[in-house]
Amino acid sequence: MTPAVRDRDALLRVNFLHQAAHLMLATNPGQPGLIRFLSHTQRSVCRRLVLRRDPSVKRCVCKKCFSLLVPGITSKVRQRKRQQRFTTVTCVACGTSKKFLNRPDYCLWVDKEEAQLSVEKADKPSVHRSAETNVEATSARSSQEKCLGVKEPGDMSTCDSVR
Repeated sequence: MTPAVRDRDALLRVNFLHQAAHLMLATNPGQPGLIRFLSHTQRSVCRRLVLRRDPSVKRCVCKKCFSLLVPGITSKVRQRKRQQRFTTVTCVACGTSKKFLNRPDYCLWVDKEEAQLSVEKADKPSVHRSAETNVEATSARSSQEKCLGVKEPGDMSTCDSVR
């Protein structure tokens, strides 16, 4: 049984607004005003209800003009290497740029296992844990903290842990 999700309707609305903005960009790229309105509404709903957006969603919206950042259409993406490797995403509409470090050992906190909520069973009270369970939980957490990076160069969804 899945647990009840808080603000399910708001999450559905935010998801709809994000998908609608992408669909409008794909079908009618000549109307950037409507796309910006949808992205701005999505952000305002999340702010009003204190919802956290996924980092991939935040990275594809310009912080200044709220246009979608699609490489080659509404943004320019450049790989740079000075002291460290980083990716620069520049919005074509307003010129705002974002920089993201390219470290192979970096893993977003959202992608780590310790960030995911776990549902405890009702028959197991969490107060009375044995010493063996605490040791297992500590070793699992420490192995997850050492995140090596992503499985594929473009895939940011899962991380490998040190065995």
